[in-house]
Amino acid sequence: MPVLDLNDPDAVARYDDFVRSHPRRALTQDLRWGLVKDDWGQEAVYVEEDGAIVAAMTLLVRRLPGGFSVLYAPRGPLVDWDDPGMVHRLLAEAAPLVRAHRAVMTKLDPEVPFTPELDSWLRAQEGWVVKNVGAGKDDLVQPRYCMIVRLRDEDGRQLTEDELLAKYDGKARNRVRTGRRKGVVVVPADTEEGLRTFHEIYSFMARRNEITTRELPYFHRMREAFGDRVRVAHARHGDDVLAASVTVDYYGKLYYLYAGSTDVKRNLAPNQVMNHELMVWGLERGAESYDMGGVFALDPEDGLYLFKRAFCKGDGGATEFVGEVDVVHNKALYAVLHRLVPAVQRGRRRLGGLASRLRRQRAAAREAARAHKVASPDA
Repeated sequence: MPVLDLNDPDAVARYDDFVRSHPRRALTQDLRWGLVKDDWGQEAVYVEEDGAIVAAMTLLVRRLPGGFSVLYAPRGPLVDWDDPGMVHRLLAEAAPLVRAHRAVMTKLDPEVPFTPELDSWLRAQEGWVVKNVGAGKDDLVQPRYCMIVRLRDEDGRQLTEDELLAKYDGKARNRVRTGRRKGVVVVPADTEEGLRTFHEIYSFMARRNEITTRELPYFHRMREAFGDRVRVAHARHGDDVLAASVTVDYYGKLYYLYAGSTDVKRNLAPNQVMNHELMVWGLERGAESYDMGGVFALDPEDGLYLFKRAFCKGDGGATEFVGEVDVVHNKALYAVLHRLVPAVQRGRRRLGGLASRLRRQRAAAREAARAHKVASPDA
């Protein structure tokens, strides 16, 4: 039965070996990602031929009211998308899970490049809803464009650091060199204190930019799941920590997942130096790529996109994936979700921004009160 028995250590080990060695392996398709996303359930299915696994799909299970659910394969499944029969075989293996969890849909989100041919085939499948060209951020779970720096050449040879630098645009290259020359250093900070410092800086950045954050236990779970493959890094200048980040080396694919910076010494380009040094760390580990994360649109007015694009110039800028595919199992409830989810996502962003503004206002009020007390010691 190709629904994976998560209580069978041998079966899990065999499944893990396939996922971790797959050319399109993804951090979020690893079973241990379920330890990080502990508010979701988890399942997995696979296809076997001649005693070997040839396709796999790790699923997160989100419970819905009324006993229904959504099945979600983040950056999956891992299957040959040039073989339509295999794609359908893998989905057929998930049919018992669809019934058991009363799934409204199975959301696919493969790390597969967009092509008109694949897009046309996906759209031709009965009951599949494709979200790519024209989809906004409220329609998608993950960005469709990813900013990925390749750390090997076309022949698979590891780049040198000079070859890596040559891939950046001139401004990014100069900022890396200037920051280093002026004394910015990037150091591992994999202790509990180092993680807490990261989280303080990351939370400061989120308040500044009015975005939501992950709580500290989320990062504890990430370290529990992936151990020394998690790198907490600090960009320092003297005694000051200017920026910090969390990166995971997932068997040769580096994911730059979370980061933040302070408002101190920003002219020293700590973020540019930190990203470069993490890529150098990847070179030392023999990694093949460095994923800086996604963007929902190639917007020349978006500072985050421009920052990432500067490092990806030598790789043609953004990598465009085919997008999300909702395999619909319950049309009526899917129609409700299709209307509801974007509204919920917009509401969460507004609430996150409001919460950030309130936190800043409270911090400013506390600072003003302290200043008044210092100025009026007898008050």
